[in-house]
Amino acid sequence: MALRAEPELSRPNERGPQGGKARNWHYAWVILGVTFVTLLLSAGVRTVASVFIKPFEAEFGWDRDSISLAIGVSLFAFGLGGPVGGWLIDRFGPRRVMLLGLSLIVLGLSPMLWLTSLWQLHLLWGLVVGIGTGAVANVLGATVANRWFRSHRGLVVGLFGAASAAGQLAFLPAMIALTGAAGWRASVALLVGVAVVLLIPVALLMRDRPQDIGLLPVGEEQIDAALVQETAKEDARFTPLREALRTRDFWLLTVSFFICGYTTNGLIGTHLLPHAVEHGFSEVATAGALALMGIMNVFGTLASGWLSDRYDNRKLLAVYYGFRAISIAALPFITELNFLFLFAVVYGLDWVATVPPTVNLTATRFGKASLGTLFGWIFCAHMFGAGIAAYAGGFFRRVLGDYHLIFLSAAVFGLIAVGLSMGISTGGRLKTASAES
Repeated sequence: MALRAEPELSRPNERGPQGGKARNWHYAWVILGVTFVTLLLSAGVRTVASVFIKPFEAEFGWDRDSISLAIGVSLFAFGLGGPVGGWLIDRFGPRRVMLLGLSLIVLGLSPMLWLTSLWQLHLLWGLVVGIGTGAVANVLGATVANRWFRSHRGLVVGLFGAASAAGQLAFLPAMIALTGAAGWRASVALLVGVAVVLLIPVALLMRDRPQDIGLLPVGEEQIDAALVQETAKEDARFTPLREALRTRDFWLLTVSFFICGYTTNGLIGTHLLPHAVEHGFSEVATAGALALMGIMNVFGTLASGWLSDRYDNRKLLAVYYGFRAISIAALPFITELNFLFLFAVVYGLDWVATVPPTVNLTATRFGKASLGTLFGWIFCAHMFGAGIAAYAGGFFRRVLGDYHLIFLSAAVFGLIAVGLSMGISTGGRLKTASAES
């Protein structure tokens, strides 16, 4: 491992960035707000794919697995946007990456207003929007939290994870209603407008590091000066990707997060709405269940962030994956609305709850200086799992006539993830795979 040199830290928070009168607020809260809204939009854009499945079938005559393949391509591209975005963030800063990601979302969505061919859907939604949303996703939130917050990092990571839930809560019911009333193109136009407007606060207010404006991270002003220097060295600890690939912990985190993507964005995020409608539930009732799921997701992710600052992150992951497996296994047998809402509560509590402990374990094991790059690749595996599940869901629905087999596979994978989580090393120093075997 290597240590990256950091400039000597000052303590300007005592008097403000210009040495003026002391203040009791921190610019990190502005950064938190801008980042949260950006992550919320990215999540909202990804979520609406499931809303467009049936309108595309009706208007263009495309079959379910062809549309699912486009969504799968988008999730693959979204996953690749993670390590690419992490690499860019480590070198050019979050602000430029946020502007790039939002611009790609606009460039991908705008031509969809004139969509006529399936290849256009694969190119625009699959590649351009996929990479754009991937650049402004969990890797961005994890990096911003670790740069701007010394205290409450887990809670802030949880808050950024909750942006995904809030994006679902804010966008999905609205997109269902707007698509039903005015067509899917009206929904696309609304997303384009929101993304264009959001470029303004990102350009004007976003900053890369607190040191850029003469500040310390939140909570660092309360730490003894000698400890600040010590923790700064720990924050500078860096593990190259080549070295991380030789460790068992990296692969345990990667494979478990692959399963996380398979059991969330790819399967439930893409296919729950059409499954519920085909199971006899109305779109309005399903939208209500999805909204409830989003609300529970916010609470679950915030609670997970708080818990990850206090308890064994491996055990937290095992609990989350276990409850997720149980809830998905029950989904094919749910035929009453009350039980659909019960599923929304149980499943919603742990949808994004896996993010804070996974981020914490990655930073602890490999060093915060390598978090952007390494968590980017771990997140890439998450979205590869999501892409496979998105396509497999549509394929098996066409072949078998329902989603039962693919839901069962997700439940089995969830139980496997329980064991993988508990296998992550508890030692402070990583061992190579050869030493561990």
